[in-house]
Amino acid sequence: MDGLSATGKHNGTSSVVIDFSNVGKTYRSLLGNSVKAVEEFSLQIVDGEVLGIAGPNGAGKSTLIAMMLGYLRSTTGSITINGLPPRAYVERNGIGYLSELIAINPRWRAETALIRYATLAGLPSDQIRTRVGEVIERLGLEGHRDKKIKALSKGNLQRIGLAQVLLRNEQILVLDEPTHGLDPVWTQKFREIVAGLKRPDRTILIASHNLDELQRLADRVVIIDNGRLQRIVTTGYEQGGAVTTRFRLTLAGGFDRVREVFALVEETGRGEYDVTVGSVKELNIALADLIAKGGLVASVVPERSVLEQQFREAVGESR
Repeated sequence: MDGLSATGKHNGTSSVVIDFSNVGKTYRSLLGNSVKAVEEFSLQIVDGEVLGIAGPNGAGKSTLIAMMLGYLRSTTGSITINGLPPRAYVERNGIGYLSELIAINPRWRAETALIRYATLAGLPSDQIRTRVGEVIERLGLEGHRDKKIKALSKGNLQRIGLAQVLLRNEQILVLDEPTHGLDPVWTQKFREIVAGLKRPDRTILIASHNLDELQRLADRVVIIDNGRLQRIVTTGYEQGGAVTTRFRLTLAGGFDRVREVFALVEETGRGEYDVTVGSVKELNIALADLIAKGGLVASVVPERSVLEQQFREAVGESR
């Protein structure tokens, strides 16, 4: 796990950038009622990491992000960013942040909005227009720069939000539901953007309900439910690790050999089979046997990704 234990504690091979230590947050109403949004949350996030945050609605993700950005104070425990309290770090260094809900003055034009964000971010005045032009090009917004915000589609507004995150060369980026509203083309381009942003001295946090997106982008994903850290998932199959899941196997030939090599098989269509195995190693041994016996394998796709399977186990199949 690259220097991190299963509980999220750092073991010494990478530098800790963000440290949640036994953090809790309790909201109290004027009537004296209290709700625990986050409880006993501990996690260390290191430099160079893309960390995903997943959980059902109301799990505590937004509260955690708000505390990390310094918008809220924790009720218990502590949060530090490079050794500083969140608010102090943000005021001194800044953080690139894309909120889940993007609220921009609807009368502003797209380019004007980005110029104002760049000014607020403290970019040198002689660099602002050049930098704004660069992010507009990078996010494919050239044809929308003169449009008013209220005239933009949901997807284009989301791209404006992503553009403002990239205005400064921040060490820490926090993206809350970043692909919300994006079409398939720009969802793919977003993945390419994140890949291009990765570097050893940058930490990226992505909170999303899209497990497939986190599976593709994140090095680790923390699963949160009922305000607690349920588990930490590394997004990849371990060679000997238990999988105990089904794979969709598509064949172009050798159909009669499938049941000879897989103990648990369900035919789902012409040339398609769902096979259940206990590990990736077991899957590969069976596939090698199938091919040796004349099977022509067209594709092998997991029924569920590692992350989706872990998520369902952590929060319950019914959620």
